[in-house]
Amino acid sequence: MRKADVVIIGSGIAALMAAEEICQSRNVILFTKRRVWDSNSMLAQGGIAAVMSEDDSWELHQQDTLEAGCYVNNTLAVEELVKQGTKSINDLVTLGMEFDKNQTGEYHLGREGAHRKNRILHAGGDATGKHLVKAVYERVKDKITIIENEMAIDLMIQDGRCIGVYALNENGELMPYYANTTLLATGGIGAMYQFSSNNKSITGDGIAMAYRAGCQMEDLEFVQFHPTMLYINGECKGLVSEAVRGEGAYLVTKSGRRIMKGIHPFEDLAPRDVVSRAIFNEMKNGEDVFLAIHSIENFEERFPTISMNLINNGIDIENGLVPIVPGAHFHMGGVKTTTNGETNISGLYAVGEVACTGVHGANRLASNSLLEGIVFGQKVARFIAELPIETMELNLPKYSVPRTRPLPTKNEIREIMMNYVGIVRNEERLKKAIDYFSHFLESDEMELQPMKMDEIERYNMLITGKLIAESGLCRKESIGAHFMEEINQPANL
Repeated sequence: MRKADVVIIGSGIAALMAAEEICQSRNVILFTKRRVWDSNSMLAQGGIAAVMSEDDSWELHQQDTLEAGCYVNNTLAVEELVKQGTKSINDLVTLGMEFDKNQTGEYHLGREGAHRKNRILHAGGDATGKHLVKAVYERVKDKITIIENEMAIDLMIQDGRCIGVYALNENGELMPYYANTTLLATGGIGAMYQFSSNNKSITGDGIAMAYRAGCQMEDLEFVQFHPTMLYINGECKGLVSEAVRGEGAYLVTKSGRRIMKGIHPFEDLAPRDVVSRAIFNEMKNGEDVFLAIHSIENFEERFPTISMNLINNGIDIENGLVPIVPGAHFHMGGVKTTTNGETNISGLYAVGEVACTGVHGANRLASNSLLEGIVFGQKVARFIAELPIETMELNLPKYSVPRTRPLPTKNEIREIMMNYVGIVRNEERLKKAIDYFSHFLESDEMELQPMKMDEIERYNMLITGKLIAESGLCRKESIGAHFMEEINQPANL
């Protein structure tokens, strides 16, 4: 039996920030279904948005966040996020985080889509997430128990309270973890889509688990697509950060026509849903779309990670044209929580992308995601650290690994999500997706072998995909990242 005061599921920045705070007073076990480095936080290129200059203010940052979110944000959560941002950055520096500076020793502040001011901090040029995760990991690695290659499969619920989680290790053995407090920090859903910027392990597990346990969900229909994924031979080959457009790159067709002219006042730095739909419409009309980078001086020095990826994929940087496609990037919806991470189930908390405080509204502002993980990771941790330690009486019924009928492949599910629950939606396509997912989930054939880790991932993808499609069907109007066509288009599975 493995017990801890707090069990954290996930290893991204929200999980690590929470662990760093909680481990000062509580016993913590953190586990992840892959390696500790397999998180979206590690892949984050753009940076962290925070007010760090005299010509900026939390009010301006708040306004930009609300505008990007189409004013359906939780305004109190937004205010907490932007007000706390500056202090959180200073806390990170105290923890050993080093941000890029200019020649005069001041922070190099970049600008990204829908920001009025330069307020994006970077580390290592375009490797901010990697530097951030490693800095916090170094702080916690010897103070908590870290377990890799174990997948959380279901929450333990006893008398309406979460008292831990069941996990499956790589040998297929069931591993129960008992905890006074369980913190979901499993990340989002990006790897459920055919084109995505996310780590391949991000398959919506936290949402599916929480749903099975009886958690309330919120805003699941809001899925943000990043406009510029490197697109080679029909496949995504990595993200080309929005910071590249912040430095002057712009979107063009093969003939050189700039596609964002006249679409939005911010043109190539418009909110991501606007840019993604513009690219989607061009591609639907048979156009290839490119990111023109030739106006950026010292591109390889400014964006070393992106440059290496471009070169490795045969792109001539001197030519200055990068083929791109939008890909699933960030989920604004998730398990409904307060800014303290509280869910509707006692003992269960959630933070980071798996949680929905409403802070992002209908569309996340660029570089607010790492900020969310940092600010609310600390806040949720401080709230948990103040909770009383309760004695647990364990009277759980016997638990078995779920069984199911044969499931579709991950790629089959990803194609359904991309084509029917993607950038542009309509009622017919959403209904077809729901029918597809339901076919595999509504089954009485349960005499099969218990699911293995890969099968549980696919099972979770089906559950989460159905929930997102159902949420999309319920919201009839187009808003932010949820765009509904007025005229149904024919759709065939």
